Amino acid sequence: MNFYPGLNIHPTDHPLGFEYGSDCFGPKVEQRKLDDIRKSLREPNCDGPEVVYSIAMDVGKTKDKPTLQKMMLLYGVVTYAAGKLGDEPVRSQGHIHKKSLHSGWSPPELYEICSGKAIIYMQEFAQDDPGRCFAVYAGPGDTVVVPPEWAHATISADPNTPLTFGAWCDREYGFLYDKVRAHNGLAWYPLINADGAIEWKPNTNYEPSELIIKEPADYSNSLQIGKSVPIYTQFEQDPAKFQWVSQPVLKAAVWENFVP
Repeated sequence: MNFYPGLNIHPTDHPLGFEYGSDCFGPKVEQRKLDDIRKSLREPNCDGPEVVYSIAMDVGKTKDKPTLQKMMLLYGVVTYAAGKLGDEPVRSQGHIHKKSLHSGWSPPELYEICSGKAIIYMQEFAQDDPGRCFAVYAGPGDTVVVPPEWAHATISADPNTPLTFGAWCDREYGFLYDKVRAHNGLAWYPLINADGAIEWKPNTNYEPSELIIKEPADYSNSLQIGKSVPIYTQFEQDPAKFQWVSQPVLKAAVWENFVP
């Protein structure tokens, strides 16, 4: 990893997944295969890596597990294969977070890029009118917040390099795909051009929209996210710091007209 995430976990290539240090806990990884995500792609019959990405939800230091469970927080890690999905970059399926029973909210998510180049794409709605659409370009050490209710996907911006990232999530996480799949994906498709760069093509199954391309916002005031210190370490220093992930109502004013 180019940016140390604050705990002793390491991505692997063969097979795609993670190794955990002796002071850490983590599950068997979930493999997302190309056949699993075809309905979210611009070209569902495209070629690409058989295993597109691997997810390990609920990892951390063993000493922190009781606190994470009490606060309904979960730290997850994901690693992507290098390569392409037809003319698209490797990416996750577009989805919305299911409402958590304990909070009544569709929870936000806090990403931190560990290695590779990422684009966190998000749009306000998964209806015909997608609302505001953002493509946030991020590199190792950058943090990006997806607010409650927004449809989103994580994209690898470099087909030659695997992407690895961590994220703070609600412990009652769940992914809703139906509305995105009904539109054959999100409102903007990332495509890889002949020079290997990302270009954006609108999905005509939505009403016309504008795509805002930007760097990550500074969340130090609005959400008290520090810079240069891993978000896992920030949790260790102050376990209540990211309680807004599992209790979004604590930052209800921040989510209004949110700009990532």
